[in-house]
Amino acid sequence: MAREVRHEATTPAVFDESDLAEDGKLFLCQCGLSSERPLCDGSHRATEDEDEDVVYRYDADGEGRRIVEALELSEE
Repeated sequence: MAREVRHEATTPAVFDESDLAEDGKLFLCQCGLSSERPLCDGSHRATEDEDEDVVYRYDADGEGRRIVEALELSEE
């Protein structure tokens, strides 16, 4: 499975104690869907039924998704 993720940040993330969960761990988003990126907000649960050989694009709110039939790269 794969999904299209667009990032807009141009600076590194800085973390402190307030970002730690109650168990003292720091959970970072790897799915690209968290509205709290780079921190995980549990949005990855929407990916549990993704097929392995399919590329997905999720709506901005992370709710709806569609299958990407082909990827087109621009020369910008």
